[in-house]
Amino acid sequence: MTTLTRPPKSSKSMAKRAPASNKKKETSSRATAESMAKQQREISVSEFFAKNRHLLGFDNPRKALLTTIKEAVDNALDACEEAGILPDLFVQILQVNESRFKVTVRDNGPGIIRTQIDNVFGKLLYGSKFHRMKMSRGQQGIGISAAGMYGLMTTGKPVTIISKTSKRKPAHEVLLKIDTSKNRPEIVSDTEHPEDDHLFNDGHGTQVVIELDGKYQKGKQSVDAYLEQTAIANPHANITYVSPTNETFEFPRAVKELPPEPKEIKPHPKGIELGTLIQMLERTKTTQLGAFLQKDFCRVGPGKAKELCSKAGITNRTWIKQVGHEQAESLYKAIQETKITSPPVDCLVPIGSRALLAGLLKEVKAEFFAAATRPPSVYRGNPFQIEVAMAYGGALPTEETARVLRFANRVPLLYQQASCCSFKAAIETGWRNYGMSQSKNSLPSGPIVLLIHMASVWVPFTSESKEAIADYDDIRKEMRLAIQECGRKLGTYMRRRKRMQHQAERRGIFARYIGEISKSCESITGTPAKKIYDALKKMADQKTAEADYQLDEEGNFVADDGLANDDNVVVLDPDQQVTPDQIETDLFGEPVGGKSKRGKKTRKKTRKKVTKKAGKKTLKKKTRKSTRSDGQPTLLGQENRKKKKKRIVKKKKVRRSRRA
Repeated sequence: MTTLTRPPKSSKSMAKRAPASNKKKETSSRATAESMAKQQREISVSEFFAKNRHLLGFDNPRKALLTTIKEAVDNALDACEEAGILPDLFVQILQVNESRFKVTVRDNGPGIIRTQIDNVFGKLLYGSKFHRMKMSRGQQGIGISAAGMYGLMTTGKPVTIISKTSKRKPAHEVLLKIDTSKNRPEIVSDTEHPEDDHLFNDGHGTQVVIELDGKYQKGKQSVDAYLEQTAIANPHANITYVSPTNETFEFPRAVKELPPEPKEIKPHPKGIELGTLIQMLERTKTTQLGAFLQKDFCRVGPGKAKELCSKAGITNRTWIKQVGHEQAESLYKAIQETKITSPPVDCLVPIGSRALLAGLLKEVKAEFFAAATRPPSVYRGNPFQIEVAMAYGGALPTEETARVLRFANRVPLLYQQASCCSFKAAIETGWRNYGMSQSKNSLPSGPIVLLIHMASVWVPFTSESKEAIADYDDIRKEMRLAIQECGRKLGTYMRRRKRMQHQAERRGIFARYIGEISKSCESITGTPAKKIYDALKKMADQKTAEADYQLDEEGNFVADDGLANDDNVVVLDPDQQVTPDQIETDLFGEPVGGKSKRGKKTRKKTRKKVTKKAGKKTLKKKTRKSTRSDGQPTLLGQENRKKKKKRIVKKKKVRRSRRA
């Protein structure tokens, strides 16, 4: 009897069945809608930026150290200016170990009240400047709290804030951390510190201490360069800086006047989008459409509001509640098609040409300085203004390309130069027209420092770290025009200097042979050699008189040319050094000795005196008398009579020529 036995299962057949069991396991472990819903939660703003800190400028240790000081200094300057106080800042970087630094920034501002310290330093996206249409350094309410968060993440140390608001009140010290999961501050300690009152000589101010991991390195993108450029753009500030190497640098105040306070404006109709218009209609407190357009926007009066409503097919008395999506869209189209006056510019406070010159004179060792300020313009409904200053020659390096200093609302921009609109405008300018050498798509070569500043209620930065200005056509055009205006002044100066050098060389060559010629003439004619020498020397001086142009107190030509009459041009001798007191006196006040500014003769303005005669008002000009008390004419009277005779003779000649 034979028994049948089944063949053993092959490994292939077992392998074929295996995926079926795995499939069951995979399907059972997959997430469901309910399990996914349990995992979803709100992401805190501080938690997002803690993981993406490169967006705020904390890419690497060196940049993190610079960003921390930048945010603290910007807040200090803004606080002092809003309170009407001349800024006096103290910045110190203390190196704890190889990679850890303790940053201290102290100002003499109004201080911060105790209830606001927690939110200002311990909460991201908290501030007073985001919703204002007004020029200011800070915009987003992120900076200083993000710096404290970075210090907490890298060292675990809390931020120390010491604030004093009045001489009668003691200083208050607060140590806090940021809870990144909830974006709220955690107070470590809160005490009064009367022993810290000596830190604030004026009786008020704020001090911030942040310990963080960083790297100190000198160069064009260092803390030293940032503070130097801050002193140029803010000549009214006095900054004391103590570096990690325990060196103290003083950036003295060059201007003793605060810039005027910018005014807040309302949004311009051309600067909003349809979604923003709908949100404004939902949030407005007005009840009628005409009142909404007049009160919530600038440059919209009753007539313009009526015109916009009629173009949109509605009336200015339409109730806001009755405005739907279609009416809002037609109103938006009417706004885009209607010509509306540009927004007011009193919300902007440019540095000013003279203040720019004062800043450059204080920090840059050059021989030629020029500045230009463009009239205000508008991009996307936001007003902005461009200023440019230039320094040439002197101790600047001659074999390098031009150095571009970029500023936005008085804040230096040190990174992402190639993607910045200011840099692109400088490259587009034809520098060869002004006597400079320039390669294709590059900056000019030579001893030049170019400063470009943009002032606006909302600067279009390329990222949250505020390192470069976005490339808008309107902004780039204004920058290029301002650079060209300064370039024309530089070209005039360089052409004049070349002519003077040429004339001086001619005189030098002629002077070599005057002595020999004089002796030869004396032996031939018998005339004394000294007499011949003086005559030839006088002739040489007359032919090369351009080399003897006199310069006034600021180095400008006394001769009547474009540079001599331009208040925005300063020319110095190559070896001349200017102190801050001289800058203040020469550019912003009466010079020492009572002389008039720029060494020019000033004439008194003729005053108009109102007299009553026969019941009517007549105007009489007060002029200097042309005769003395004894009846004899003065020098002024003689000159006037000579001029009068010349005019009469000229008129007679003209009449005779016409008759002929």
